[in-house]
Amino acid sequence: MCRNIRPLFNFEPPATEDEIRAASLQFVRKISGYTAPSRANEAAFNAAVEEVAAAARTLLRSLETSAPPRNREIVAAQARARSARRFAR
Repeated sequence: MCRNIRPLFNFEPPATEDEIRAASLQFVRKISGYTAPSRANEAAFNAAVEEVAAAARTLLRSLETSAPPRNREIVAAQARARSARRFAR
């Protein structure tokens, strides 16, 4: 999985449209191999991002869990701590 794509499910507050689109963009970049597509491929690239975002929205709305929602601030702090330990060398 691409390191820049973060889990979006079961957070309070729920994932924003910007977060869903950013994850979709990273996914399409990863599978296409393009950071920025050429003009010839731009329309197909942008259409793919929108389709992936739509699928992600549908998925997030459809998922169910009995686990309590995670706190974004706590998860972000834990990620920063892991990163600090990992790159402290």
